[in-house]
Amino acid sequence: MSKQLTEMLKGTLEGIVLAVLAGRSAYGYEITTWLRDQGFSGIAEGTIYALLVRIEQRGLVDARKVPSEKGPPRKVYSLNAQGRECLEEFWKTWDFLAERLGQLRRGTARDTNPPRDRTEG
Repeated sequence: MSKQLTEMLKGTLEGIVLAVLAGRSAYGYEITTWLRDQGFSGIAEGTIYALLVRIEQRGLVDARKVPSEKGPPRKVYSLNAQGRECLEEFWKTWDFLAERLGQLRRGTARDTNPPRDRTEG
């Protein structure tokens, strides 16, 4: 995975995980595996687990222990009402940025001339 992609993912990974959990409850390894299957091959399990802890502490997900056939119980996460609100805000922000970036790429932004460095003559 390129460094640029890694940096962009850092800013969007929370929204991505919330979107995954909007579809169904899941545990950390399950989320990581699904993301890898979707082409996010460079995502480390530890990154997902740390993110799940953060969003649980922020009250965006509910977590419960579920018995596992192999080993200790698994912590399964599900999106709650506050998480759905956060996800909705994520998608609004995503749509705004995607639209503006598309305009910039097409050269159709309101002011097609990018700002000049004020130190230039």
